[in-house]
Amino acid sequence: MFTNDQRQEERTGRYGTPRLQYLQELVSQFQNSTDEETKERIAANLANFAYDPYNYKFLRQVQYVAFEPNEKLVEFGLGGICNSCVDPANAAIVTQCGGIPLIIQCLSSPVRNTVNYALAALYYLCNPSNKGEILKPEVIDVIKRYAAAEAVSVNFSNLAKAFLDKHVGTSEP
Repeated sequence: MFTNDQRQEERTGRYGTPRLQYLQELVSQFQNSTDEETKERIAANLANFAYDPYNYKFLRQVQYVAFEPNEKLVEFGLGGICNSCVDPANAAIVTQCGGIPLIIQCLSSPVRNTVNYALAALYYLCNPSNKGEILKPEVIDVIKRYAAAEAVSVNFSNLAKAFLDKHVGTSEP
């Protein structure tokens, strides 16, 4: 599942496209596309690349952020952030670029995956240097409501409880 240089060479062969170039081409296609379905497909593809730690250094180099009103693009973009922010260097970039308030806004998304990604991303991003930005009473209140919503969504509830246990010291709603 996870890649290394040797595995990447085996998969792409001598004449394959290097990973950085391929990711940059995806970003360029996204930027140049006017078709929403194409943009959604590319955003989902980039989010999947963010799942493999091998790609972190390449994704940091392409550094493209899209602010789009399309809920699918927000979902896939946040999925990529969630997938990659477990790495401290990526988490620092998200924090330095003002990503925390945007992720907090996604807690109220009507898209279930977006909320799941937001909860998980905040779980990984919260640390002593930024916990004041994340652990605001209004954010904790939303997360406590998700923790109590087990009947509505076990995923929300479990992620919210894990967040509260780790960062607040209680998963009680």
